[in-house]
Amino acid sequence: METAGKKIVMTGATGFIGRHVAGLLLEQGVQVYALVRPDSLHKDLLLDHENLHQIEGTLSSAGACLKAVGPADGFFHFAWGGVNREEIDSPAVQTKNITDSLACLEAARALGCRIFMDAGSRVEYGIMEDGIMEESRECHPVNEYGKAKLEFYRQAEQLCCQWGMAYYHLRFFSVYGKGDHPWSIVSTLVRELPLGHTVSLSACRHRWNFMEISDAARAVAELYRHSDGRDGQRHVVNVASRDTRELRSFVEEIHALCGGRGNLEYGTFVQAKEGALSICPTVERLRELTGGTWAEQVTFAGGIQKMLGGCDENNQCTDTLL
Repeated sequence: METAGKKIVMTGATGFIGRHVAGLLLEQGVQVYALVRPDSLHKDLLLDHENLHQIEGTLSSAGACLKAVGPADGFFHFAWGGVNREEIDSPAVQTKNITDSLACLEAARALGCRIFMDAGSRVEYGIMEDGIMEESRECHPVNEYGKAKLEFYRQAEQLCCQWGMAYYHLRFFSVYGKGDHPWSIVSTLVRELPLGHTVSLSACRHRWNFMEISDAARAVAELYRHSDGRDGQRHVVNVASRDTRELRSFVEEIHALCGGRGNLEYGTFVQAKEGALSICPTVERLRELTGGTWAEQVTFAGGIQKMLGGCDENNQCTDTLL
């Protein structure tokens, strides 16, 4: 499908993943209509581009706010509240996320969108004894955030089926890069090790998977580009890399790229309630739905070097786009 000239509505365009996806789509000639909260503190992170149209409004009022957009081809829903540690287990916050997301789905229908994509999460899978997370497996999420993401998927799948709308539920794994949450393990290591600081870690003996942000954005864009002719289809898609290994291996690689500066203190970090779970995502569906040609372009070392290259003279990493 030729994407140039297509009209896309997006929520969460000021977020880490959303703004990279928006930037890539804009480069490809897509008209992006971004629904942004009036009180958003991150409006300045959006690119200044002739094809980007900011529309002020809230998720709950998406239908009314977006009416002026007119017919659109797709709706990318990447906004979700309560991802911090204080609210990730709040039933009230996560229930509101479901309600607001359903309002966005209704708005997509009113705009005549052919396809609806939303950002799911690896935490929907919950605890898998073997760590293998394949899209067809039964999910058992542990926290309220994962439960809400899964519940919205279940409701959205049924509605999209009724409406004949293509639906892609994208389960993102550990996406990293400049602009990621400062408390993530990669951001912490890249920030602290060059300064010679000690970083407290778990034992890091479980398996993990990281995907660099530009690859994650490209995966979304490629899924959209290959979605033509899939009207009415519903797909859960793992958005992850093929690089799954012991977490300690990733940590040691970052340490080496930081010139061996700083110290790694294993076994001193308190785990979340899920514990140290291995994650081993399958990515065959991502490859299948992108025409069998999908492959990441950024190695883990390359992604870390990008982040280190974005640090200032005091080794403080900037929070800017790639």
